[in-house]
Amino acid sequence: MAAEKALALLRSRLCDVSFAHGAFKSSPDSNYSKLKFIISNSIAEGCNNSVLLLGPRGSGKIAVVELALRDLSAEYPDMICMIRLNGLLHSDDNCGLKEIARQLCLEHQLIFSKMASSDDNSQFMLDMLRECGLAHKTIIFLLDEFDLFIQGKQRLLYSLLDAMQTLSSQAVVIGVSCRLDADKLLEKRVRSRFSHRKLLFVPPTTEDLKVLLNHVLYLPENSPFPSNYVKEFNSRIKSILGDKKFNEALNSLSDVDGTFSNVLRFLYQAVSYMDLASGLLTLQNFKSALLCTQKQPKLDIVKDASVLELYILVCMNRLETKEQNSYNFNSILKEYNAIHEAYKTSDHYSRTVCLRAYEHLLERELICFVDGKGRHLSTECRPVKLLISFSELCQGLKSNSSCPAILQKLLDRESFK
Repeated sequence: MAAEKALALLRSRLCDVSFAHGAFKSSPDSNYSKLKFIISNSIAEGCNNSVLLLGPRGSGKIAVVELALRDLSAEYPDMICMIRLNGLLHSDDNCGLKEIARQLCLEHQLIFSKMASSDDNSQFMLDMLRECGLAHKTIIFLLDEFDLFIQGKQRLLYSLLDAMQTLSSQAVVIGVSCRLDADKLLEKRVRSRFSHRKLLFVPPTTEDLKVLLNHVLYLPENSPFPSNYVKEFNSRIKSILGDKKFNEALNSLSDVDGTFSNVLRFLYQAVSYMDLASGLLTLQNFKSALLCTQKQPKLDIVKDASVLELYILVCMNRLETKEQNSYNFNSILKEYNAIHEAYKTSDHYSRTVCLRAYEHLLERELICFVDGKGRHLSTECRPVKLLISFSELCQGLKSNSSCPAILQKLLDRESFK
């Protein structure tokens, strides 16, 4: 019973992105603290502000906004009005103004007119900014996919930022974008009214990951769970986090995608593998989650490839290692015969059979033609290239049960060159 409740608690934590970012609330240098200060300054001082949150998808931009707004709403009840726009839906100026008017009417229990013109909606927005400012109520405009609002004449942005130049208004514009150059795309008239504040969201550092893991994986000591179970569970977590293999797995995950969302997805997968009988997490749970997270279709294809296809892939890798930039089937066959002559292998096939295996690799997209210029040439003469990396090829050979030992040795030698 305790194990099921612990599993439910961990899952709820990992599904709540705002909870995960709550681990960094105490740091004055965190984006949460900086954003909260900007918004609270507008609320307390009655001034206007604008800021851009820039970073890759999954870095937690929206989560930090939601966390800051949730805390500020508790500090300043009935003093915040939230307007949310998304560039995918509201990048058209008329559509954007209409959506702002609709949300303002909904927030203040007014009747929204669908027949109102764009100028009417624009004037209504100005009036509401003035009225809210006089009532010391801050309107926060959250513009997700901000770069899409920049396309076109930028009338919506201009109207919004221009209205914020008056002394009676009290508003904050928060732009969220995955484009780091979003502010450079603003027109001169819009840029002159923008405050040029930017918060950059980057993948978490090693120290940040440690803080995050401690925050989401440890069970609270004052929880309703049995004290002995909490001690044993937390002791196991401490042991796992200090394990060298776990840190290697975490580094491997970060090398591919180190964003907060991907790390949380990995942890959720690991928690889902927890054995309810013991009620404890194991290192194997995290290893299984890593394999699931980093599952690569190409490795599965190499795993099921025939012996001859493996020879062709290794021959192509050897040719690329020799810095032979351009090679075709004839070059590969020459390298294949050279390996056979040097090591007297039993796996020797005719040219026709090799060509058939070569074409099969083209169909499965493990290799491809370099370009489309030589379409008039035969398949044997067109230059090709590998579509899998050296590390992927090594992993594929190890997982293939029928892989000859000589191919492993050849690749091992290549790795030391």
